[in-house]
Amino acid sequence: MKNRKIHNFIVQGSLLAAAGIVCRLIGMLYRLPLIDIIGTKGNGYYTSAYSIYNILLIISSYSLPTAMSRIVSERLAGERYEDVRRSLRVAFLYSTVIGALMFAVMFFGAQRIADFMNKPFLSYVLVTLAPTVWIMAYLGILRGYFQGTGNMMPTGVSQILEQVVNAIVSIVMAKLLFSYGETLVQAGGSEELKYAYGAAGGTIGTGAGALIALLFFLLIYFLYGREIISEEPEDTVTAPRVPESYKSVTKALLLTLLPILFSSFVYNANTVIDDFIFSRIMTYLGYGTSIVLLWGIFGEYRILFNIPMAIANSMSSSVLPSLTAAAARNDRELVMKKTRLGISFTIMIAVPACVGMIFLAEPICAFLFPSEQSGILINVIRLGAPAVVVCSVSTITNAILQGIGQLNKPLVHSAIGLLLHILLLIVLLFIWPGIYSVVIAHFAFGLFVCILNHSAINKYVGKGTEEIRSYIKPLAASLIMGAAAYGIYRLLVRILPAGLTANRFGVGLMLVVCIGAGLFIYLFALFLMKPYTKEELREMPMGRRLYRLARKMGLMS
Repeated sequence: MKNRKIHNFIVQGSLLAAAGIVCRLIGMLYRLPLIDIIGTKGNGYYTSAYSIYNILLIISSYSLPTAMSRIVSERLAGERYEDVRRSLRVAFLYSTVIGALMFAVMFFGAQRIADFMNKPFLSYVLVTLAPTVWIMAYLGILRGYFQGTGNMMPTGVSQILEQVVNAIVSIVMAKLLFSYGETLVQAGGSEELKYAYGAAGGTIGTGAGALIALLFFLLIYFLYGREIISEEPEDTVTAPRVPESYKSVTKALLLTLLPILFSSFVYNANTVIDDFIFSRIMTYLGYGTSIVLLWGIFGEYRILFNIPMAIANSMSSSVLPSLTAAAARNDRELVMKKTRLGISFTIMIAVPACVGMIFLAEPICAFLFPSEQSGILINVIRLGAPAVVVCSVSTITNAILQGIGQLNKPLVHSAIGLLLHILLLIVLLFIWPGIYSVVIAHFAFGLFVCILNHSAINKYVGKGTEEIRSYIKPLAASLIMGAAAYGIYRLLVRILPAGLTANRFGVGLMLVVCIGAGLFIYLFALFLMKPYTKEELREMPMGRRLYRLARKMGLMS
């Protein structure tokens, strides 16, 4: 029974992880023509607007999927179907009120926020992005509801659908509004108008994608989602169960929601705070004219950073319901097993992603973001790559602590990490003015939270990972992979015609070869070092296929 539940958790995690990867790839691919249209400076406005949007999104809906998932899974485990229905009603009321409030803050306060961030033209982007905050509030409830039932498929499909619509509408509207901004510039307006209008066009796609995803979820819910909670179980022995009062349901929702909300707020507020501190200190030091451009470069790095982070976010969403149920039954063995599997799989993905970014930063930049600032971006990617590992692990460990009922721990740890991060960033900017200081501080924040979370998990759950097996061996295999992939890249540059290696298409082909060869070498080296047992490997996403591959290589019995 336990093995079946663990397998279901991994399968559902695989679905979300796969959907997350697809979404990140779509997000990365559509950002390429988008950045070509609006430029690095336009991407600076786009990135700043999204940082502010994410903060308001956290308050309105970001924590709703996690909170609703926990509430629904707890009540379904006890067959308390009426309590689930009441929780949904309370959650929809909360989303209506808080979503409207966050929309008003972003829409009517756009100019004040833009002035506060020292970027006056940012207001155009904030206004177009504001309605999405309200839409996402409702979307968060429905995603959390289905995740709480153990069904991750609607979330995965809706995410892909959302990204496809987002990509198409963003590119079309960015092109139209950038052209409109150019006419305003020709009429005597500021040069910044075309970049701000282009970025604003890009954000319209975000709202369109969210709206389509919401309509999809409403259709799925009304077609069959209500069947899960439509009938109470027959019970002829005991008296009918008395449902929770709406007051009790509201209290349960807020007690579950608020710690996750505050933890998410603190954990994600660092980007907005970084933007503000960076803009103010750089302006004070006399570098004010370069802040939008440099922040655009940081935004390009974040596009790459977010792809492996999708794995951690997906695993976090899938681990929470099953971990909550196991903790509620006091099944310590199952909790430890889920904890170990979640962390191990996250590391198995994050570490080679980090090493690959370091070794292949040059061709990645040449293919994705060819520009006159590519030298800075290459350094930013290499310097920021280790943040992929610490932030991925801190994300999955946040979910583990929430799943075992330690809801306040991620909040406390994120607050401590944020405080240390801010102090470090301020000191670094005065010593080393520029975007590199932001990158270093970004890594430090993830590292602080990661260390604190690991300490708490070891205390409440037991030692969830073995450092040599979980960290050192994947790192060693990744370094072999990185060196080999870089060697293949340099060899291809030497033997292929210069005309091919100098254009975007040729660089893309070389990247495909390097990444494909690197992946094979990584798996071979990893299997050779045997960091996972046969049972552990088979329980991971695509683990059965990896196990069969390892057997064919003669590396596992």
